[in-house]
Amino acid sequence: MSKLIIAEKPSVAKSIASALGASSRADGFYEGSGLLVSWCVGHLVSPMDAGGYDERFKKWRYDDLPILPEPFRYVLAPGKEGAFENLCALMDRPDVDTIVNACDAGREGELIFRLVYEMTGCRKPVLRLWISSMEDSAIREGFSDLRPGTDYEALYQSALCRQKADWLVGINATRLFSVLYHRTLNVGRVQTPTLAMLAERDAKITLFHKEKYHLLRLTLDGAEAVSEKFTDPAEAEQAAAMCKGAAVTCTSVTKEQKKEQPPKLYDLTTLQREANRLFGYTAKQTLDYAQSLYEKKLLTYPRTDSRYLTSDMAETASCVIHLAAKLPPFDGCGNFFPLVEAMISDKDVSDHHAIIPTMEIEKADIKALPLGERNLFLLVCCKLLCASAEPYVYEAVTATFDCGGHSFTVKGKCVISEGWREIDRIFRAFLKEKPADGDGGTLPDFTEGQIFDGTEIAVTEHFTQPPKPYTEDTLLSAMENAGKDDKVNCPKGARDGGLGHIPDEAERKGLGTPATRAAIIEKLVAAGFVERKGKSLIPTKAGINLVTVLPEPLTSPMLTAEWEQKLTEIARGSTDPDTFMDGIRTMVQEIVSTYSCISEDGKKLFAPEKEVIGTCPRCGQPVYEGKKNFACSDRSCGFVLWKNDRFWTSRKKELTKKMAADLLKKGRTNVKGMWSEKKQATYDAAVILDDTGGKYINFKLEFPKRKEGVNGRK
Repeated sequence: MSKLIIAEKPSVAKSIASALGASSRADGFYEGSGLLVSWCVGHLVSPMDAGGYDERFKKWRYDDLPILPEPFRYVLAPGKEGAFENLCALMDRPDVDTIVNACDAGREGELIFRLVYEMTGCRKPVLRLWISSMEDSAIREGFSDLRPGTDYEALYQSALCRQKADWLVGINATRLFSVLYHRTLNVGRVQTPTLAMLAERDAKITLFHKEKYHLLRLTLDGAEAVSEKFTDPAEAEQAAAMCKGAAVTCTSVTKEQKKEQPPKLYDLTTLQREANRLFGYTAKQTLDYAQSLYEKKLLTYPRTDSRYLTSDMAETASCVIHLAAKLPPFDGCGNFFPLVEAMISDKDVSDHHAIIPTMEIEKADIKALPLGERNLFLLVCCKLLCASAEPYVYEAVTATFDCGGHSFTVKGKCVISEGWREIDRIFRAFLKEKPADGDGGTLPDFTEGQIFDGTEIAVTEHFTQPPKPYTEDTLLSAMENAGKDDKVNCPKGARDGGLGHIPDEAERKGLGTPATRAAIIEKLVAAGFVERKGKSLIPTKAGINLVTVLPEPLTSPMLTAEWEQKLTEIARGSTDPDTFMDGIRTMVQEIVSTYSCISEDGKKLFAPEKEVIGTCPRCGQPVYEGKKNFACSDRSCGFVLWKNDRFWTSRKKELTKKMAADLLKKGRTNVKGMWSEKKQATYDAAVILDDTGGKYINFKLEFPKRKEGVNGRK
């Protein structure tokens, strides 16, 4: 008899087949060693569209809301019928007695498999392959320790609740507010609260009122001591006058030895944040690079929320550290003895351990990797080396001075042991980045009671700074920590199904999961609610308006973070899925009943902004671009330039925005490649606006003069 192993992607299936000896390739699967290995190609089965439940739901109308299907129904994803039929055939084979779920070891991977399994009607027993690395050794080890699929029922219910909640909120809220405001307004259970955070930050920036202040600065043996802030410039100048020529006395010198412990390893969110900060990569780009490296067996599973390793990984981690230390630029670091114990914490690993390189780096050609993947791989290597290094030890020095009755302070440090910062510094130099540590440098050897004469005094002007716009780095942090200070009381203990202990860190709420946050940001950008300006994420006018008109349950990061926490509890088996879904349905019903109409002013909130193309030659009013024309804003004027005017279509051209602007400003526009039906050829000419004031606008052609050749010939 045979086991049928179902992976999430063809590339993963290939790796599993290779590791387990299923070397014979067939149509849609691998075979060998008593195994069949096939794949799902992502989400083969999806929730049915609202229109599938009832014909009337194909139109968006308020009277049909809320749409609350019970039970939920599912359909095959378009274009993936062949993959589904292949799995059906394999499951039905009489020699297959067991199905192995080898989809990604997480909530969504569980959902992908279960929905396919249910739709096929298969009833054969299921086992679960749960691995964090695509290395051959990890696959073989995981396969030797397959768990009953029933152990993961709670995880499946959590994934199912997530999917249903997103469907109910997304379908009903999107239809409701789109109908009310006459524009498609995509509303999501997680993306809308994320948009609300962006809008709130934008409002703080817009409303910020900068305030001027002044500082006094003393130059002492090359060091600069700074006074307290002065809000009154006259007071600052008076203080400077009192200090000028006065003796400066060192009133205190404090020295304190401090340690900075090595950083933790990467989870996905922290990796996305630092990749954005260092390389400008979006969260999605980072996830894509990490996923590709995982499938190339160079990184462990990326969709993790843990920053620790388990105790059984200590030996492997030590080996990987020594291999990473041989890679440029880390081979320039001094010899160090890795402290693997600092990275180990069984209680802080839930589904998957932290992201680290694999043993495959010993034989991999890192230089041959695409630039994005190479940068990300080296970043993970750097974090691994830093996490296993000695602490950074330094002596913090603070000296205070008195001059003219005013106090001045200067801070500095003396490095005792660079520890992990040496590795970080070498890597940043390799990337041509500034060192991360921007604190003060070494100070002169000040002593208490020391007196200085003839010091320089200066008054400098400063302004308070507004909050900075969110970047993907800071937004991911805000999403991760939403509700952090408002923990819920949940029973602790071990997860059912061998998923490990739930760490304290997992008790906090958050918007989305490490695996979904990148997609949420991309959806907001694609919908036109957020735009990227450099590294900054800025809400658009439409995005701000959307947050303004939506009810609090849909915009509250705290509430949505609580929902995410409930989903975690469902995965643990400590919360009832039906109770959670009842709460979602009740909320949707209340929103629909509350928001049945809007004001006339409200209807104008999402009216498309019209761009002024130029000035009307007839009446002087602005000319706007429409879908089919460029028309005067004064309808009584009647001036219109049609994009599909026969003048243009007959010449196989369309009137563009630039051409229209030239016609309005200069009365002419140069056009290349116009088609002559008579000569069956293209030509260039200037098109002249010939407006006689009638209903239709006329145009004339002006051809460039031919240059005179030799002997005066044309």
